Amino acid sequence: MEEGRLWQWGVFRSLLAILQWWGFNVTVIIINKWIFQKLDFKFPLSVSCVHFICSSIGAYLVIKVLKLKPLIVVDPEDRWKRIFPMSFVFCINIVLGNVSLRYIPVSFMQTIKSFTPATTVVLQWLVWRKYFDWRIWASLVPIVGGILLTSITELSFNVLGFCAALFGCLATSTKTILAESLLHGYKFDSINTVYYMAPFATMILGVPALLLEGNGVMDWFQTHPSPWEALIIILSSGVLAFCLNFSIFYVIHSTTAVTFNVAGNLKVAVAVLISWLIFRNPISGLNAVGCGITLVGCTFYGYVRHMLSQQLPGTPRTPRTPRNRVELLPLVNNDKLDDKV
Repeated sequence: MEEGRLWQWGVFRSLLAILQWWGFNVTVIIINKWIFQKLDFKFPLSVSCVHFICSSIGAYLVIKVLKLKPLIVVDPEDRWKRIFPMSFVFCINIVLGNVSLRYIPVSFMQTIKSFTPATTVVLQWLVWRKYFDWRIWASLVPIVGGILLTSITELSFNVLGFCAALFGCLATSTKTILAESLLHGYKFDSINTVYYMAPFATMILGVPALLLEGNGVMDWFQTHPSPWEALIIILSSGVLAFCLNFSIFYVIHSTTAVTFNVAGNLKVAVAVLISWLIFRNPISGLNAVGCGITLVGCTFYGYVRHMLSQQLPGTPRTPRTPRNRVELLPLVNNDKLDDKV
């Protein structure tokens, strides 16, 4: 009976972790889209900067004041040599995500983000000459096919928004690959990652946001009918963005890798459905089919990756055989890094 209760509690905790992760993630996406579309605050750099500032403050409070997470100490020299380059790519990734949200529907943006596993595999194959099992390549076929079908049939297609989302996938892949090479030796969790990277990202983005969007923000503040209420919503999106990081840490430690992968793909479906109910962006039948194929492909990719990771080493080494199991798999974990800030 005791084992049964523990199992039930584990299932309940996993379900609770997934639901709160979904809640924060979908809410952040919807609020950001609301800011750009309904509040007419068309300044993605400024929104990203607000998110970074809120996340920097939140991470400091969690680690230094409330002491809910122990601080992972990083050498001062490593902060500039290792973390600063990561923060730069990290910053580009978030800005591109917000730019894409300004110009294209949430459903289209989320579908394109599912292209990240493919970009990661291709980048590692081209740049690092890493070998991947044929099943990994096969699992990317439905992802690429679904993306192509969705893009061709998208009724609200915008070139700038599409390119921003696509380059955002490349930035996410680059960030993940850099994390493996630059952060080796440091076992960062999501909160410590934000603690170190968000202040750098704020510093990187602050000047461009001020120069490129400063006058526009001031004009918006003077012409908007209720600017203070709108500013509260914008700040709330920053607070929720930090809460999302905390929820990612919780869900990673409460679920298995397979559960996390499936839940991540279902989360995309939930975000697409809720965004359609709120914004009513037109979606054709083929567009919905393309989105579904992409999500199924992502789930299949995660399953293949998990199965390969469970294989025992011992395969005879050949010129095409990787030196270790790590080289079999792309360095991407869906939303573990992709959702931060």
